Amino acid sequence: MVNIEKHSGVYTLTASQRLPISLEEAWSFLSDPHNLSTITPKEMGFEITSKTGHNTYEGQIITYKVGILPGIKSSWVTEIKHLHAPYYFVDEQRIGPYRIWYHEHILEETADGVLMKDKVTYKPPFGILGELAHPWLVKAKLLKIFSYREKVLVKKFGEMSLNEEVLEK
Repeated sequence: MVNIEKHSGVYTLTASQRLPISLEEAWSFLSDPHNLSTITPKEMGFEITSKTGHNTYEGQIITYKVGILPGIKSSWVTEIKHLHAPYYFVDEQRIGPYRIWYHEHILEETADGVLMKDKVTYKPPFGILGELAHPWLVKAKLLKIFSYREKVLVKKFGEMSLNEEVLEK
């Protein structure tokens, strides 16, 4: 489930997904920078350009190239601002296509797996032009990215059965 709301001139995207895996397995996959290309749509041409290990750590700087429009790639630099393994980490844009990008990755252990939650606070670039383009460009792209990620994670790890979800409510 993905939702985007606007408040005080910025947007907040929230997403959640249940996975039938252990907290440790979820953390191992999601905190490895090399898996970002796996969960990003191929047509975006996502590539990490900095040397990174397989473990995320607080203060880590990661550089990328990513397609923002067909035929146009942007450099993106993020810093891992906060980290409390295996429960959450935050990446914040230092240089990139957004005026603001603050992405909280949260993992919660449940009786039958993991609840993965994302909260992205962002502001599009280009002032009023960015605001006008938000619904059909930025918002549409983010919804596509998170939808793609959800499908990839279900294919890799499986999905919660309806009965499991109903029992938790």
